Formats: sequence, structure tokens, C-alpha cells
Amino acid sequence: MTTNNERQSAAVAVIAVPLPAQGHLNQMLQLSSLISSHGVPVYYAGSALHNRQARSRINALNPQEVARINFHDFPIPPFLSPPPNPNSTNKFPTQLAPATEATLSLRGPFAAYLEQMAHKFTRVVVIHDPLMSYVVQDVAEIPNAESYRFVCISAFSHISFICGALGLPFPVPHPKELPPYEGWTSETAPKFFAIQAKPSEIRSGNIFNTSRLIEGPYMEVIEREELKKGRPSWAIGPILPTSSRSNDSHECLEWLDKQEEKSVIYVSFGTTVSLSDKEINELAHGLERSRVKFLWVLRDADKGDVFDGDVRRAELPEGFGENGMVVREWAPQPQILGHPSIGGFMTHCGWNSCVESVTAGVPMAAWPMHSDQPRNAALVADILKTGIVVREWKDRFELVKASRIENVVRRLMASEEGKEMRKTAEELSAAVRRATDLGGASRIELDSFIAHITR
Repeated sequence: MTTNNERQSAAVAVIAVPLPAQGHLNQMLQLSSLISSHGVPVYYAGSALHNRQARSRINALNPQEVARINFHDFPIPPFLSPPPNPNSTNKFPTQLAPATEATLSLRGPFAAYLEQMAHKFTRVVVIHDPLMSYVVQDVAEIPNAESYRFVCISAFSHISFICGALGLPFPVPHPKELPPYEGWTSETAPKFFAIQAKPSEIRSGNIFNTSRLIEGPYMEVIEREELKKGRPSWAIGPILPTSSRSNDSHECLEWLDKQEEKSVIYVSFGTTVSLSDKEINELAHGLERSRVKFLWVLRDADKGDVFDGDVRRAELPEGFGENGMVVREWAPQPQILGHPSIGGFMTHCGWNSCVESVTAGVPMAAWPMHSDQPRNAALVADILKTGIVVREWKDRFELVKASRIENVVRRLMASEEGKEMRKTAEELSAAVRRATDLGGASRIELDSFIAHITR
């Protein structure tokens, strides 16, 4: 028997529009799965190539839940897919620029698709990445459509960028010294960002992958400013599933099964960072000297087309690896962080990684590389007190020596300071997990958003 609520939900469809970069594809897929679980049909709209990428890296998501999502493939013009430059002093992923700029061609196809969907459903709700605002701007021309911006960075970083760009003081609690507002992007990226600014103003609200338990003061500032323009904001995170093991076991998880509890440091710099040979050499020696067991995912940053082969395989020092495991391919990070053998995480501090680490209760060795990462590192180390900074942002052009890496790893994994951070991380994890349970702060906001779009 169909209930009134089910009939109401069926009258509404969500179109999810991600930016074609892994951290954005992944979060949008998690959000799509979450919304779909509430009986609302979700259409994940992107190029065929990047939809394939999203499906191939579902991480901790249940494949059956992903199967409920409708993937809509748009044609996209051919684009260059250059390799990343590991020797660049600026770690911003400029190799992805051709792929992201190619998305600008999707405005016309998206408008046509939106019009088609508007005839099928009573209301069409477009949830888009902030950097896809240009593509979805014609939602303003459809009477029964509305759009919401899904912010894939921390609320702390979001405020930091706005204040930095406008030269305003930071309005809420922050570290004594914020990372300098420079060197976080490439020379050309701001032009792409600027294209999104005006179209972004048509949105009806904002969704954040964060929890008020982590970023309450920052969400309050954002909410206050957004409500002046009639735009509500929802903090519904963390949006990744709380169960950490999938049905498919990876060899690294089998290796972790044999290690002692909280004895392994997980090392990964995400999908947009390539280390130089010198950096890899220093990191390898630092890990070795620490005598702490490690699981290191060592792979080059993604190209615009992750399926085109021809990937650099960085060399490691001869004889390295006896005290750990090196993974060269894609690895299931949420499952790794959720494994009982993991006691620390050396990370670039992308927001995906920070959220996954906080959820798992794992303290971080924060090594920011670009974009929002310097601000996230400050949030983790100076405000949440769940991490140690490996390298200050002002020293980003200096090579991090093995001695520094050894020191940080030992502090995180084998000191009273590290134990205290782990305790803080575990307490925060428990609170954040409760927030997503029925009646929890984040769950209430998610339910509020679902009720809002199916009203």
C-alpha cells in the first residue's frame, strides 16, 4: 500500500551534479545514496567518463544502494588529460583543469535535460557542486525547479576563503595564526571560480558535509548571512556510511587483520597530490626510522581521465618496506581508517579525508598541499585538537626532512601526546556518530532537508 508520504516523495526528483574530481564525485555519490534511501529518486548527472569513475570507486557505500541511483550520462567534448607534475612547487592539481573547464559545455545539455525532467515530476531539485553553478544556472527558468549548493569543504574553510578574498577579519574562534591566504591555488583556477559566482546566487539553500558538533560556530555565521538572502543551510554530515567494511576485501585489509590494535599509521595524500622523488625518499626514510608499522598508498594524482593508463610508478629506496605495506593502486580509505589496527593517519587534509578520519576516531598527521587543506589542517590541529601539523603552510616550499617525519610519526603513534589526541579523536567520533543516528543533530537536519524538498 502506498502512503501519502511515498506519493509525495515520488512527485519529487533530485538531480545531483558533481564536479569531475574524485573528492567531489565521491561526496556527491554519498549524498545521492543518502537521499535515495529516503525514497526520493536521484539522478546523478555527469559525463559518461566521470560517472564511470564515480561508480568504480564507491568506497564504503553498499553496491545495492548505489544501484538505486539513476546515472545520466552527458556528452562532453574531448579534453586533454596530462599527467600531474610531481616536481611542481605548487601542488594544486592543474592537470585536472582541462576536464573541469570542459564541463562548461554542459550548460545546454543540462538545461534540455532539466526541462525534460520538469515535465515528468511535480518538482525537480538540483543539488550541485559550487563549481558547477554555471552549468545549472538555467534552473532559474524552470517554474517547478530549484537548486541547492552542496559544499564539499569545511565550514571553517568556507568562511576563511570569503574573509580572505574580501580582506575581512575572521569572525569566529580560530587559531592565533591562520595559514596565509596565498599559494593555495593555481594562476588560472580563479578565473574558473569567478565564472561560477553570479550563477551561484540563484540557489535556494546550502547543504554542508559537516556536523555542528565539529563546526557549530562556523555554521552559525554562514547560516546568519545566508538567511539574510532567504537561503537556509543544513549541516547533515558526516554523510559517509558508519559501517566501515564492505563485502569486497582488499589485500591491505587482510594485511591489517594481522597487525596489533592501533599499531599502524596510514599514509595517503588523496587523489590530487603527487609527491616528488625527493619527497618520497624523505618520507620513506622517516617512516623507516620511526619503526612504526605503516600502510602507505603511494600513487600519482588522478588525471582528467583516470582510465587512460600510463601512470608513473615512483621508485622507493632499495630494501624499503619491511615494516609496512605499500599499495600502488586505489585503496578503500573509509574501510582502512575504520580498521582496529589503524592508530594514526598522515594526510593532505582534504575534507573527505578529514571527515572520514574524524568519523573513525583516528588522529591525524596533517600535511596540507593546496586548496582548502591548509585551513582544514588548522581546524584539525588547533581547534579540534585531533592532529599534529607535519609542515606549516608558510614553509610549503621547503623539503620536509626524514627527521621531521620520524618525529611527527612517533609523537602521534608512541607518545603521551599522541594518546591524548587519540582519546580526543575517539570521543569526537562517538559524538559525531551519534549525531547521524535517529534524533541526532545531523539526522534532524537531514530529515529537515528531505521534508523541505518533498514539501
